[in-house]
Amino acid sequence: MVGMDTQVLIVGAGPTGLTLALDLARRGVPFRIVDASPAPFAGSRGKGLQPRSMEVFHDLGVIDEVLDSGRFHLKLRACRGREVLREWDVHEDRHPAVDRPYASTMIIPQFRVEQILREALPQPVEHGTPLTAFTQDDTGVTATVGGRTVRAAYLVGCDGGKSFVRKELGVPFRGETHEDMRMLIGDVRVSGLDRDHWYQWGGRPDQWLALCPLPGTDLFQFQSTGDGEPSLELYRRIVRERTGLDDVVLHDATWMSLYRTNIRMADRFRAGRVFLAGDAAHVHSPAGAQGMNTGIQDAYNLGWKLGMETLLDTYEAERKPVAEWLLGMTTAIMRSGKLFENRGDETLQLSLSYRTEEGPGLRAGDRMPDGVTDQGRIFDLLRGPDFVTLDLGDDPVLVRPDGYVAAIGRSAIDAYFGAAPVTQLHHRRVAARAAA
Repeated sequence: MVGMDTQVLIVGAGPTGLTLALDLARRGVPFRIVDASPAPFAGSRGKGLQPRSMEVFHDLGVIDEVLDSGRFHLKLRACRGREVLREWDVHEDRHPAVDRPYASTMIIPQFRVEQILREALPQPVEHGTPLTAFTQDDTGVTATVGGRTVRAAYLVGCDGGKSFVRKELGVPFRGETHEDMRMLIGDVRVSGLDRDHWYQWGGRPDQWLALCPLPGTDLFQFQSTGDGEPSLELYRRIVRERTGLDDVVLHDATWMSLYRTNIRMADRFRAGRVFLAGDAAHVHSPAGAQGMNTGIQDAYNLGWKLGMETLLDTYEAERKPVAEWLLGMTTAIMRSGKLFENRGDETLQLSLSYRTEEGPGLRAGDRMPDGVTDQGRIFDLLRGPDFVTLDLGDDPVLVRPDGYVAAIGRSAIDAYFGAAPVTQLHHRRVAARAAA
């Protein structure tokens, strides 16, 4: 770090930037995380946390706080006035198992996820500190941050769909904006409803309204089709008209926004020493609750590679196909109109893989499943910033720091370390037997 102010400059303190910061912190990698906003984001925006993201948070040591703050199996309730037309659980048949301890989507407001990550960081986020310019050369990036010059080895743009970093790089953000698909959203206080159901009204798409209780708060997330400048009076009128109920009363709102459906992806996720992650690299329909989660996993893929300063080219090679596939999947859900029907396992993000070969059973590139051994849970044995070889039997399994299988079998593991510029200093071996 000669001549450097920090190793990694993270721009944007949403779930993506905070996950990357926490991963770098446990590796002892110097970083700064800055955000142009004067204070943390106060809205729910994303509220669905997928099982794969919970596995990430297990590894990062914050899963207990996350589980205490969210809720599984919140039932949806479709109504006409007070009449219940239908009640169902999208994840009715999904329950924890040995290999997948987090089996279904959790409802948790984005602001709470961010708070948990911020509180786990060893240093504060620098709010009110915008990035206004940067250049790069062969050895680092020179950035103007909050009016001061900062020199870093790498810069990561986690600064959202309107990313300054992406625009400054000149990276195209290809796709489309659906101006005819708009949604009014917000966090509101409502009386007259219990907090055990995600309520929906509206027999036609243009009359749709949903009120979802946000766990751990006294708020509901307001969602409705419609247009116009968000205001408390507009939201109150929509609630009155679409519920037809005088005793369901919207009292106030802590956050309001008009959402336009964007489906876009950056041409590149890396340009030299500058990387794009989360919404700065890809945005898509909210159908399927994938956005916050995909950004979390972008950060998880990139963190260990920045920590070792190796395999950095594989970030784009691995994450861009995942983002492209997710854009297609969420767009298909949106066009089907079945936003709240039972979903396939792919929406849980447990089946996403970096495989380079096909075949049955566990393969290199797959997510390493959890399990029970005489040394404890596999996820607990993997926890930490290192590669781990699990000697579980005849074929040891080498697991990457992000929980995906690097190689299976002694010869394949030796070949992996021989071919990849990964030092053995980042590797540990665990001998364990499957529990009886």
